[in-house]
Amino acid sequence: MKIDIHTHIMPSEMPNWTQKFGYGEFIHVEHRNCEACMMKGDKLFRVVEENSYDEAKRIVEMEETDVSMQVLSTIPVLFNYWAKPQDGLETSRFFNDHIAGVVDRHPKKFIGIGTIPLQDIDLAIKEMERCVKELKMPGLEIGSNINGKNLSEKEFFPFYQAAEEIGCALFVHPWEMMGEDQMQKYWLPWLVGMPGETSRAICSMIFGGVFAAFPKLRVAFAHGGGSFPFTIGRIQHGFDVRPDLVAVDNDIAPIDYIGKFWVDSLVHDKKALEYLIDLFGDEKICLGSDYPFPLGEQHPGKLIEKLKLGKKSSRRLLQKNAEEWLGIG
Repeated sequence: MKIDIHTHIMPSEMPNWTQKFGYGEFIHVEHRNCEACMMKGDKLFRVVEENSYDEAKRIVEMEETDVSMQVLSTIPVLFNYWAKPQDGLETSRFFNDHIAGVVDRHPKKFIGIGTIPLQDIDLAIKEMERCVKELKMPGLEIGSNINGKNLSEKEFFPFYQAAEEIGCALFVHPWEMMGEDQMQKYWLPWLVGMPGETSRAICSMIFGGVFAAFPKLRVAFAHGGGSFPFTIGRIQHGFDVRPDLVAVDNDIAPIDYIGKFWVDSLVHDKKALEYLIDLFGDEKICLGSDYPFPLGEQHPGKLIEKLKLGKKSSRRLLQKNAEEWLGIG
């Protein structure tokens, strides 16, 4: 069995919130000449293929690649953290209801995780509770920063506490990459910015004491943890030689947090995945493909299968670890 924890989906239709709310560049969809165009305000943002919104097409491709279940999350550009809180809540509810509907129609194929308006913690907690209790979602997807604020900010601690208490898993996905405006050429925000952004999120949660304060919080990070696994030596060395700068909020060594969170397997390189397993062990890595986007693994789980890890370890990476992270195993 293969459970892919990193897949994105969007509705085929959504309101034009820019017109409704009278501001901003909310995404809506326009279907033109057999193409689905994601519009950001009145500008074309991205053309997407039908597997981004057509669940029947998605199921066909899952069967072609032997993926048993997908964990569905929204596309990060739809987080809308920049919106007014009540408007962000409205868009979050729309996307969550859509994902819940897909899961209801295909409960053996999909697991849904929600999105919440983290620009307002009270509203975010309220929508998280609805996702978990009413929509039966085991988790949420959140951004690697919230309007430029690191995930270590104390204002987010009530949210972490509520998530821990309710047993809600978190999937942290990079978005609004630091330095994005300075490196538009060559697709660098996606190639360079995303790995750095994910490491930013991990380091923020470590150094900010999030994992220390909420040890039962189940958190997974996209893209193999980004650049974090491959710079942990530098990160640990910085902690050792300049604790006055690094250990100001948490004096527990970053290396001690290895094994306290999950990462997905999306590293695109056999040796990188071997190193990831050496570092994290085979219990904290979950299959993740970034389906249906080009930067994802086109045949989910192929890289894991190439390693010939043995039946027990392979099952952990392809299935069991995902179940443990989501709390459904």
